[in-house]
Amino acid sequence: MGGMGSVKYAELGAFLRSRRARIRPGDVGLPSGPRRRVPGLRRDEVAQLAGASVDYYNELERGAGSQPSEQMIAALARALRLTADERDHLYHLADRPVPARGGAAAHVHPGMLDLLGRLTATPAQVITDLHVVLVQNPLAVALLGDQSGLRGHRAGFVYRWFTEPAARDLYPEADHDRQSRSLVADLRAAAARRDGKDTEADSLIGALLDASPEFAALWAEHDVAVRREDRKRLLHPVLGPLEVNCLHLFSEDGRQRLLWFTPAVGTDSAGLLDLLAAVGTQAVAGPAGTGTGFTAGGRPSPP
Repeated sequence: MGGMGSVKYAELGAFLRSRRARIRPGDVGLPSGPRRRVPGLRRDEVAQLAGASVDYYNELERGAGSQPSEQMIAALARALRLTADERDHLYHLADRPVPARGGAAAHVHPGMLDLLGRLTATPAQVITDLHVVLVQNPLAVALLGDQSGLRGHRAGFVYRWFTEPAARDLYPEADHDRQSRSLVADLRAAAARRDGKDTEADSLIGALLDASPEFAALWAEHDVAVRREDRKRLLHPVLGPLEVNCLHLFSEDGRQRLLWFTPAVGTDSAGLLDLLAAVGTQAVAGPAGTGTGFTAGGRPSPP
């Protein structure tokens, strides 16, 4: 990673300071406290929200240190609740290419992030229409595993579902066929909504057709259905069987969804879901992207 110090990097530091100053702690779920000497967030709070060290973030604001990675820029954009234009500007100042609209580094709408921050008592996450997880709250990590850090086609749950057998471990085998059909029908709906010049969905579908005979057979059936809500049975490695409702809130363009999970009525899942916060502090086997994707300590992905 190259060193920083140019005029553009000095602008990057100034831009970060200006965005930090406009955010109140309550806007991002942090306590205000009676003795705050700055109008907005403190540097250490931004570092915490972005999953960076305080020293590294201090260097960024000074226009010094190493060039931030694309993943770090995306995390900072989310932490600072940047608009899409502000996010793109941050990439330019850091001399990094602005990522495509989809993928794991996609911009998350600030309104979605605000809602996610308010859902502190239930598992919730924001995903793209191609089922790429963008951000999870700690309870979603404890329930579904840490799905951050994946790139390329593997970042999408649909691709892992059809190409990596361990991705299905969280679901009872009796539900696999229904899950497969639902994912394929939803993917076809998402691909149809996208602009004809958009290649992300076409690339994913082509890769799946090459890699999975099961996907190819289901794709040939031409079923289409947007996945708006679902009742799932999950096999949690610590809590055991769970039955939950998965509810969806869509962005205006349909490209992103806020998912949150509630216990199914008439089951004992409510009491089990209450234990997720404790489970999230325990070591559960499995690196991100394999099997259920749990990481030691139930580490949440950066906001």
